This record gives sequence, C-alpha cells and structure tokens, in this order.
Amino acid sequence: MAAQRDAFLSQLNKIYAGYVGGFAVFVAVLAVLEQLGVPDRIIGYLFVVLTISVYAYIGILSRTMQVSEYYVAGRRVPAIYNGMATGSDWMSAASFIGMAGSLYLLGYGGLAFILGWTGGYVLVAILLAPYLRKFGQYTVPDFLGARYGGNVARFVGVIVLITASFVYVVAQIVGGGIITQRFLDVSFALAVFIGLAGILVCSMMGGMRAVTWTQVAQYIVLIIAYLIPAILMSVKLTGVPIPQLMYGIALERIEELEQAMRAAGQVVPYHVGAFMDARGNFSMPAAINFFALIFCLMVGTASLPHILMRYFTTPSVREARQSVAWSMLFIFLLYFTAPAYAAFAKLEIYQNVIGKPIAELPAWLQNWQPMSPYGVTWIGVNDANRDGILQLSEFRIHPDVVVLATPEIAGLPYVIAGLVAAGGLAAALSTADGLLLALANALSHDIYYRMIDPQAPTKRRLYVARTLLIIVAVVAAYTAGHLGADILFLVAWAFSIAAAGLFAALVMGVWYKNTTNTAAILAMSIGYVITFGYLIWTEFAGLSFIELFGDKAAITAAYRQYVGIAAISAEAKAPIQALLANPDAITNGPFSGWLLWADTVVLRNRVTARLWGINNIAGGIFGVPISFLVMYLVSQVTAAPSKAMQEFVESIRIPKGGVRLVDKAQAVD
Repeated sequence: MAAQRDAFLSQLNKIYAGYVGGFAVFVAVLAVLEQLGVPDRIIGYLFVVLTISVYAYIGILSRTMQVSEYYVAGRRVPAIYNGMATGSDWMSAASFIGMAGSLYLLGYGGLAFILGWTGGYVLVAILLAPYLRKFGQYTVPDFLGARYGGNVARFVGVIVLITASFVYVVAQIVGGGIITQRFLDVSFALAVFIGLAGILVCSMMGGMRAVTWTQVAQYIVLIIAYLIPAILMSVKLTGVPIPQLMYGIALERIEELEQAMRAAGQVVPYHVGAFMDARGNFSMPAAINFFALIFCLMVGTASLPHILMRYFTTPSVREARQSVAWSMLFIFLLYFTAPAYAAFAKLEIYQNVIGKPIAELPAWLQNWQPMSPYGVTWIGVNDANRDGILQLSEFRIHPDVVVLATPEIAGLPYVIAGLVAAGGLAAALSTADGLLLALANALSHDIYYRMIDPQAPTKRRLYVARTLLIIVAVVAAYTAGHLGADILFLVAWAFSIAAAGLFAALVMGVWYKNTTNTAAILAMSIGYVITFGYLIWTEFAGLSFIELFGDKAAITAAYRQYVGIAAISAEAKAPIQALLANPDAITNGPFSGWLLWADTVVLRNRVTARLWGINNIAGGIFGVPISFLVMYLVSQVTAAPSKAMQEFVESIRIPKGGVRLVDKAQAVD
C-alpha cells in the first residue's frame, strides 16, 4: 500500500496533465455534438453527470482505513497540489457563482468580498498556517484542546466549528441545487439531494485523502470554466483575450447606457461607489459597513476550520507556508477575473435585454424564469408603462445565477453554458466536501474519540466518522432544499461566526504565551454568542411592513418597486418612501426604547434595528474585538499557563524544525 502511494505521488504531474488533456477533449467532443444537433439538455446532462462520475471515481480509488490518511491525507500532499486543493476548497459557490453576481448588483461595493477574502490569506500565512502545522494534530479543536487545557476549550471550539461550517455548507448545497435544477430539469428540493450524492461519494470512503485529490481535479474544471466565457466575451467586445485588463471598456459603455436611461426618465440605481447610498450620495454608514465587511471576511478566512485543516496535510512546516502562497496564486486567477465577468454580463443585459420589446425577449429568459427564486423575473403581462418595452425597473436577475446564465446571455454556444455549470458544480462540491469533512471530523474525532471513547479502535472511529458525515449531509441538504438561501449572504454569516469564535483563541494561542485556559474559553464563548446573537436578531427581529402600515397589497407592491422588481403607482410607493426619508419616525415609534444608538434598515420586507448601522453580514465586527479584549484582560487575573506550556508555545513559533506535540498534562494550568 505504501509503495502504491509513493508511486501515485511520484506521478502526480503526469496524472493531472493527462486529466487536463482528457477534459479538453471531452469539451471538444461535446462542442462537436452540439454542432451536429444534439439537444442542449443532453449536453447539460453529460456535463453534470460525467464530471461528477470522475470525482466519484477518484473518491472511490482513494478510500482508506488508516486514521492519518482519513483525517490529514497522510501528511504527504506536496505544497503546489495542496495549494490547488485549498484553492478549490476555498472557491466555493460563493466565489464562483455569487461573487460576480454581487459585483453585477452592487458595483464597486461588491469589491469588499474580493478584498476581504484575498487579504485573509495574508493573515493565514503570517499568523497561523505554519504554526498549526508544526503542532502536528488533526483538527483545529485538537489545537484548542491541547493549548487550553482539555475538553472544555475543545467543546467550545467544536460548537463554533459546527455552527459556521453548517451555515457554510448549506450555501454550497444551494449552489449545487441551482445548477442541478437548471441542467437536469428537476425540482430544487430534489436537485439538492442529487448534488448531495456527488458530495458524499467524493468524501465518505477516503476522507481527506479522497477530498484532496478530488479537489485538485475540481479546481482544474472550475478555473477553466470561469476563464473561458470571460475570455470569449472580451474578444467579442474588444478583440483582446485578456478580460482582466479590458473590462474597463465595458464599464464605460455601461455608464453611457445608464445615463441614457436616466435621461429617459427610467429608475436606475446608483451603484457606482463603495461608499454611496441608493441615491448615489456619499454615505458614512456605507463606508463603515464596507470596511467592517472586509475586516470580517479577512479574519473569518483565517479562522475557518475547513481551510486551516488543509495545512495539516503537507509533509513539513515549510511546505505548509509554501502552500499558502500557491493557494493565493490559484485563487487570484478567479478573483482577478470576477469583476470582468460581472461587467461583461451587465453590458450584455443592457444591450440585449433592457429596452427591447417584451414580445421579442431572448429565449434564455424563458429558460431561467422558472428557476424562481434563483432565476430571472421580468414584467410581461403587467407591463407597467403599457409600452411593450422592458424597462430596467421591470427586470431582475438573481445574483446567484448571473455567472451561470451569462453564456446564454452573451449568445455563446450552449457547450460553454454546460462548461460553466460543470465549473460551478465543481466549486460547490469541493467546498461542501471540505466542510462536511470538517464537521464529521469534529464530531467523530473531537467529540466521540477525544471526549466519549478514547479507547475506540481505528475501525470504529472511521465508521463513526462516515456515519456522522452522512447524517450531517442529509440535514444540510434538507435545510437547503426547504429553506433556500442567498449564497453570499449565508457564507458571510459563516465568516463572522468563525472569526468571533475562533480567531482570537488561535492567534493568542500562538502569539501570547500567557493566555490562560479560562480566558480562552470565556473569550470564545462571549465572541460567539455576541456575533451569532446579532446575526439572528438583525435577521429575524423587527416588525414587518404589514405590521407597521397594515395595507398588505400596497406595502408588498411598494417593496417590490423599491428593490426594482415592478413598477407601481406613486400612491403605493408612498409608505416606503416616507420610511426611507425619515427612519427616525420608526425608531421613535415601534422601536422606541429598543436600543440606544440603534439604526433602522429595510431588510427583506422587515424594518430591523441595527447597532450603529452595522449590516447583518458584518456582525463579526462586534465579536472579534470583544473576544480579544476578554482574552487579554482575563489572562491578567487568572493563573498563568505552566512553564512547559509556555515553552511549547515558543517552540511552535519557530517555523523550522519538526512537529511538536504537547503532553496533555502540560496543558493544564
């Protein structure tokens, strides 16, 4: 078995070079079939089914019954391939599907996601990855349990991990469901379970070993699928196949079209700056939220267990640091392209959809319209202006389908649409694999093995891990299928939760040797409760428009007009316009006495209080500083860690040298 693994590792370059060539031939064959008249639906089936089958084949070949292989891929993954796997693990449905859609919707304001997620890897490289690798265990809660004196800190870490990872994995399953629904023509609830089958077959039998080599294959698919449409659209508009440098031309054209629409009296939202409100004016709350979101995404990146555990798989501490650099390169290729993708997609919609006769709208609108809520809505029967022309205010495309629909929007061959679907599915599956593995490992290794049955034999531990993997996956798929979600919204929640609950404990655990066990436990708990509580409160608390104004039909119509779905009369818009013009009236009315310094916001048909105007998705801005403060202050008034523990902390700060393990007895104050 060891000889087989060595032979496989020595042939990695040839194996994946052959895989790239085979995938290129596969796409070329489907392109030929399209030209020969094979129905689009068949091509879509082939893309989805055959790519999942390849991932499943890799997963089955990588099955193992060895604990180190299952949890950390035997710590044998070379830096460049670990970087590629990490890039695939990282570039989830939020990156592949949601990010360009958010840039399409928000303009420059959406750059907070790119800046935050990319900057987070700098924190990973400088503060955590090499040092956690030198620690030499299997999971993030392993580090917390050893560094902070046993199972209480481990348990708190597991709770944070489960919450953040579950929210994150639901978003990935939603992404997979959107793609499967569109290209297999099944219901959304059924689509998420079909996607789930692909996730499980990739990870269940081989754990981290299977997930690693599957994610390398998935990265190859997703990056090819993302770059090709952007390159083709760049060539179509500018004649230059470098979309990252040429999309400025698209932005100039978009601005010209929007000015023309405003001159014609159409409602065109101002999304031309990160610090502007809906009216195009500078907004201090918008600027604060922009930087708060960047902070939460950066810190959350350095706290997500499914990302940090990837650096446990390298052969050495040095290669852990190198793999962070490779990760950033592979991620850069997609992130540098996302703004171009959004710009070209928006230009295509403005040129080919907006202002066109409703009776002559492109066929792709009909293909995506049934995908509601993850699709396209336009007003046809209820043409607001009775002019038969589709206005911008009468059109809405869900940001989570912008990337998937763009090949059809741009009139590219259907094989490109299928390729993008395969890429989006690869992104969703790869991250879901990593998240589910992190969840199952936390439950099986940190809860069952470390806390319940330390004498459990290897075989039983792996059976427990696989059983829990299936249970968690089914619960997540059920949640995604019945509740749905905005992908980027849910992912941002996961980052804030992980940041508030784990970042301070991880950083202080490495860089402040006097951090005490009590301080860490309190800091993790308080940061987690404050942030998660703020997320829940700002999402579900508050009063609906109906409760405030009573007229259900008028308020529903007014809300639809506000978000640009439908055009209605001025009388119906009046309540919302009054609310937006004078939010203090709400604060002094139904919200009187709720919170000092509370702001109000129109959010998903509800009026919700926000502390200092901080948006829901940036809730980690409260929990992270408080967590650091609690950890430092409590460490000053509680007994310092043992000398052995302090020496251990100092030893793992030195990136060179072998793995250092801490004796459990030394971890206790």
